[in-house]
Amino acid sequence: MLFDHPTVSQRYFFPRRGRPTRDTFEVQVDGATLCCARHQANPSWPWIVHFHGNGEIVADYIPDLADTFAALGANSFFAEYRGYGGSTGAPLLATMLTDTHTIAEQVGAPAHKQIVMGRSVGSIYAIEYAAHQPTTGALVIESGIASVLQRIMLRAHPSELGATLDALQEEDATLFDHRAKLGKFENPTLLLHTRHDHIVGVEHAEHNFEWSAAADKHLEIFERGDHNSIFGVNHTAYLEHIAAMIAKVA
Repeated sequence: MLFDHPTVSQRYFFPRRGRPTRDTFEVQVDGATLCCARHQANPSWPWIVHFHGNGEIVADYIPDLADTFAALGANSFFAEYRGYGGSTGAPLLATMLTDTHTIAEQVGAPAHKQIVMGRSVGSIYAIEYAAHQPTTGALVIESGIASVLQRIMLRAHPSELGATLDALQEEDATLFDHRAKLGKFENPTLLLHTRHDHIVGVEHAEHNFEWSAAADKHLEIFERGDHNSIFGVNHTAYLEHIAAMIAKVA
């Protein structure tokens, strides 16, 4: 697959090592072992399944965010990528879509009790997760991406991948059509973005919101913060939105 080309992996992903200090949960996928984290505080609570950004690892979120989610009344499953943290293998943009299907099978909770959440590049995998498992209780997209092809074209020219633009567009339409994927998902959907995100522009959030088929959907554009400070700067309001989503699937 063109989107698994080594040039894409090298320029789009920034893996580093580091295992979670607790709650480690390994998931076997084709050709790799993913070093995820699973925190169950109460078996009757909903689950948040979290996909992080391309410069982060699961260990960045353990234990703090797991404990924060537990304080809101949710268990959590933090998905790791190939080559990141304590995982084996190497990042592969396209192949990791199907890794989300395996992760969904390993969460250990009914789909309707899950909230899948993706931040930045993690939005690609959260959207795939929701489209593949449309009975998932809710979807949260934070600083998310609408056009994967646009993001890749910022870092690599088609000729560097041994491809034409037409070939890339064809594969993008097959693998990363967020309009179609969000059009399959009808359960509550929350989009969080900042007005001043200069890495993934706010227009990405606006497109994803427009494409969402959910009757219960909300787009929150924060006036403060940017791509990497959205949570810290808007901490209280951000968590209020997450708490509201937890209540919808509890």
